[in-house]
Amino acid sequence: MGTPFLNANFEEYPDTSYVKIPSNPLDRVIGQDEAVKMAMIAARQRRHLLLVGPPGVGKSMIAQAMSFYIQRPKEEIRVVHNPQYPERPFVEVKSAEEVNAEALELGSVEGMIMDPQNVPVSVAERLGYRCPKCGFYSIYTEQVCPNCNSPKVQVNTQGPFGDVFNVIGAAFGVQNNSERVTSTRKFGDREEVIVYERAGENIRILDEKTLERKRKMEKKSPSKVIVPLDRNPFVLATGASETELLGDVRHDPYGGHPQLGTLPYERVIAGSVHEAHEGVLFIDEITHLGNLQRFILTAMQERNFPITGRNPQSAGASVRVDKVPANFILVAACNIQDLQYILSPLRSRIVGSGYEILMETTIPDTLENRTKYIQFIAQEIIVDGKIPHMAMDAATMIIDEGSRRAKDIDHKERALTLKLRELGGLIRAAGDICVSEEGKLIEKRHVKEALNMYLPVEEKIKKYYGNFSAAVSSESTDSQKQSEYISNYHNYRDDRSYQ
Repeated sequence: MGTPFLNANFEEYPDTSYVKIPSNPLDRVIGQDEAVKMAMIAARQRRHLLLVGPPGVGKSMIAQAMSFYIQRPKEEIRVVHNPQYPERPFVEVKSAEEVNAEALELGSVEGMIMDPQNVPVSVAERLGYRCPKCGFYSIYTEQVCPNCNSPKVQVNTQGPFGDVFNVIGAAFGVQNNSERVTSTRKFGDREEVIVYERAGENIRILDEKTLERKRKMEKKSPSKVIVPLDRNPFVLATGASETELLGDVRHDPYGGHPQLGTLPYERVIAGSVHEAHEGVLFIDEITHLGNLQRFILTAMQERNFPITGRNPQSAGASVRVDKVPANFILVAACNIQDLQYILSPLRSRIVGSGYEILMETTIPDTLENRTKYIQFIAQEIIVDGKIPHMAMDAATMIIDEGSRRAKDIDHKERALTLKLRELGGLIRAAGDICVSEEGKLIEKRHVKEALNMYLPVEEKIKKYYGNFSAAVSSESTDSQKQSEYISNYHNYRDDRSYQ
């Protein structure tokens, strides 16, 4: 594992800036050796994981690091218009080779880009780039020539009021200039058709071969990419709603009306289960999904999941795309007390195709593990990016606080706590105090002040009131004390467990 200076006494280093952070993401996880080992196996073998343990012990970090050990996505998912039955779009899966080949083909129909001054004068005027009066060139969106203030609009109106119509047309954005001009040119011994199109400040030129390739592409049914090839293989779905998790079809008040509405395939939105295709789907506190867990199970079993409109009042309710790929590695996490609320079939599927891991909450208080703590402190400072590094004697105070918490909270002697998220908060608090004093290093006094300030509310209540019940009684009115809601508070112990 990535412990940079196990053979040296870390106290010899002046501050945490001397600590080398491991390049391997899983080596940055502190004290969870078994979980890290199983995560690497799960990533390589594409197995599911269930991580069980309290908040702040590294579950999210392990899940995110797994995405570095899996292959990059090789498939792109598209929804294709179905002209016979628009409410049932097709799903199309393109390999990386096909996507790259299409990109080359698309580039071949882009044509040649030229400056408007290098095309025939008549073409530049008809496309709105050249002023027919003074010959000045400007972008076609400027309908009045910036040089002579004459309208560039070509209006066929004849008679004494022609100039008036030209000015009015330019003022209201009405123009007869074409977006495309078709012409011919000599190509060897024959003439070929050539098309000039607007392309922003330039003009695109399409020859016969390019036009033929473009016509072939336009004959294909239109499609929409819902899961691109170039994507993040790690998808966080913690706290996702039903539509975010499973996909949806956007509402359109005009439905799929060909002139007014948006075609159904264009309104399809992928869910997290589809975006995680070929990657990792991480769901912390998975029990909070409730009955939505069964849809996760279906996607895991079938390796695909349909996308349909989920609001019965929406125009998207009649749209459905079947067999949308959803082949992901599930990394689920929960606390020990919530383990019973994971659906039995889902847990069985994880066990049958993966591993369950109970996270460690402490590690022995050894020189090696204290060195890992120093690595953790350095990592937190670098990730935060807004606080300076920490002097080594101040870092030792953080380690001692980790030892105290292991004893008082985890009830382990000669140990260091692995509930590192809260310690990360302590490091940031000390860093913020240092920054407020314009210090260059976090020192012991900053950590000492942060320790007094950065106490959990329960510890502050115990310090000021003695216990939780006394605090509730002290702050409650007589009527509140008589209510059932307040009386129930008196049945809680100081550690918030119910008597």
